Amino acid sequence: MQGIRGATILSLSLDIDLLRSFAVVTEVRALSRAAHLVGRTQSALSQQMKRLEEIVDQPLFQRTGRGVVLTDPGERLLIHAQRILRAHDEAMADLCGTGLSGTIRFGCPDDYAAVFLPALLRQFSSQHPHALVEVVCEPTPRLLEHLENRAIDLAMISLPDDSRADGSTDNDVIRREQLVWIGYPGLDSAQFDVLPLALSDPDTLDHIAACAALRRAGRAYRIACASSSLSGLTALVRSGLAFAVMTQTAVAPDLAILNTDSGLPALPAVGIALKFGREHPAHLTEIFAQHIRLTLPLL
Repeated sequence: MQGIRGATILSLSLDIDLLRSFAVVTEVRALSRAAHLVGRTQSALSQQMKRLEEIVDQPLFQRTGRGVVLTDPGERLLIHAQRILRAHDEAMADLCGTGLSGTIRFGCPDDYAAVFLPALLRQFSSQHPHALVEVVCEPTPRLLEHLENRAIDLAMISLPDDSRADGSTDNDVIRREQLVWIGYPGLDSAQFDVLPLALSDPDTLDHIAACAALRRAGRAYRIACASSSLSGLTALVRSGLAFAVMTQTAVAPDLAILNTDSGLPALPAVGIALKFGREHPAHLTEIFAQHIRLTLPLL
């Protein structure tokens, strides 16, 4: 009996091609866009996903007006699929010498680099040990300039969560991050008649959002420091001389996140997206971008 059950499981093994298509669907959350990325018709991709659901005997997707979302079994399968695909690709690269090589010039804001880059680069390097990623850390406006000048190949940028001024769509956002006020622990913002701020460059989202929120709240403020250096801004916060704004995941453990109870106005979220420097990027750059899209939401 046990042998029959084992044979049944083997006959319904998870196919790499199905798992790769599944991973792309979960990345973009829309069958039409995923079909374009995997080079299949939408009908063929739908049949693939139906076949995968039959193999695992579980519904993997729930269709909504805005695309597809994963069910609980789908979320569990995604974890396995990413691990299986990573191991498969590493094995093929090692045994067949198909690991990609070359150099990618990648741009990323300081706060994202500190939080996300170690895991992203470590995992990518394990799959493509001969690929070199050169990292440039700058605020989003400077990265967009570098992309325009083709000084970098790919950038992780911040987008206003409620704006599509650059032509992006909701599907371009890989992850959302909440902006928060931070200060030195025990320092009360209410003791300042004029709130001292340490913010990034004037054209960055955190700077714009902080000033706009304070103006709407009628709260007086002054810019004590405007710098593209995250370490410089956090040093000023640690001194107790200013308050800052950054994404919540980037807040160092020795600093305090200040909520609206402190008398500071609420701040918006920002979206994280990728932008290429060329209309037709190199294959290695596309592979690195796909790696980020698949990995970043899980970090």
